[in-house]
Amino acid sequence: MKRSDAPTTTIIVSVFGGSPAEFSKVVRTLDGKNFAGYELNLSCPHVEGVRTEVGHDPELVARVVSAVKSATGKPVFAKLSPNTERILEVARAAVDEGVDGITAINTVRAMMIDVETQRPVLSHRTGGLSGSAIRPIALRCVYELSEEFEVPIMGVGGISRWDNAVQFLLAGASAVQVGTAASGNYGLFRKIVEGIGGYIRRKGFRRVGEITGLAHR
Repeated sequence: MKRSDAPTTTIIVSVFGGSPAEFSKVVRTLDGKNFAGYELNLSCPHVEGVRTEVGHDPELVARVVSAVKSATGKPVFAKLSPNTERILEVARAAVDEGVDGITAINTVRAMMIDVETQRPVLSHRTGGLSGSAIRPIALRCVYELSEEFEVPIMGVGGISRWDNAVQFLLAGASAVQVGTAASGNYGLFRKIVEGIGGYIRRKGFRRVGEITGLAHR
């Protein structure tokens, strides 16, 4: 029997760059591969290196999305940073340029200090905080984005149990991601899926899509 080269799961590739041209170049290089779409990591350093983020600048985000959409016919998600008060403006810029969906959120800027060395733990002083601590921030962002936009939203940030995932769905997410909690614990995915299924049946719904956004009632 001939072996199929088709993947058994849906794969979305994370892409980052410092400019629209860099994002586009990566996408053009990868586009012939067999995967479903792209997620644009818009929280990498700005091309001028001024210690800001691509995702803080709506105009730059618009240019990135436009460049990537011109380079591929596959779906494109924009992963937004919570480290800005302009997240809705940034999302609007991405949506207006034709992004197929939004991922919310990326990590929250934070830091740790070593009391023995009396210096920041990270060489760059600050880094990205993930895990359960950021879940309320992520939920708020998903909720606010869902009220403003019709595109699908991928909820991410601190999901470690099925009820965490359900919270994101109720806030308006169409799907969720699990990262930190799954490190070395790949059985967690099945537990979360089974937990969501049990919740759906217990509440009398037929499919996950029926609970998306119910918290907005």
